[in-house]
Amino acid sequence: MSVYVERRGRGPNLVLLHGWGMNGAVWDGLATRLADDFTLHLVDLPGFGHSAALPRSAKLNDWVNAVLAAVPHHAAWLGWSLGGLLATQAAFQAPARISHLITLASSPCFVANETWPGIKPEVLAAFEQQLAADHQAVINRFLALQAMGSEHAREDIRQLKESLAAKPAPDPVALAAGLALLGEVDLRAVLGELQLPLLRLYGRLDGLVPRKVIPLIDALLPESAAFSECYIEAKASHAAFISHPDATAERIAHFLSRP
Repeated sequence: MSVYVERRGRGPNLVLLHGWGMNGAVWDGLATRLADDFTLHLVDLPGFGHSAALPRSAKLNDWVNAVLAAVPHHAAWLGWSLGGLLATQAAFQAPARISHLITLASSPCFVANETWPGIKPEVLAAFEQQLAADHQAVINRFLALQAMGSEHAREDIRQLKESLAAKPAPDPVALAAGLALLGEVDLRAVLGELQLPLLRLYGRLDGLVPRKVIPLIDALLPESAAFSECYIEAKASHAAFISHPDATAERIAHFLSRP
């Protein structure tokens, strides 16, 4: 099974992992701003864009192994939403291969419970039930949720839809598997094991990764971590790199340029 990777730019390696339902084209705007300083590796996750799907039974580590086989041996990794789960797992699973970890609008545990903010379990369950009947309708609904609250919501959705249309439609098996990962994976214990530079970027208006989760994640990070930074984009929702690409690119470049 091969994972498709588009390479752009020059400089140190930066691997970019998209979120659920999308593909590597979602990074086009951000890539334009970073390509002069980094060699970008825009990954289509298994079953999305030009990449073949993994079996429905594949676990998070299987997804990570598929990506590891297709990207440079040593690189910084950036993951948005579901991609953030994969990037975090990669940093735990193959620490010698990850120089820096950047997560965008991501959480180690996406599902809400009594003590943890996140996506309501019934919302994910409804998505899973609707996939078999009309997966495109589910994707459109998810796009709307990602943009909800953004001051540029309509423009954000337009850009996300254009990215989707730029490549083959996602495999329904991958869509179901990706939702399962969002619903089942819990990497909170893994965060305490990380020993690398970490940048976390959030949108204050994000309904999928609510800002209430940020201090809870802070508390899980090891005090001995190399260094950790966190920024909250005041007027962004779940896709700050779409609605606020300049600020997002500047923060990423500054973080990766630190000694």
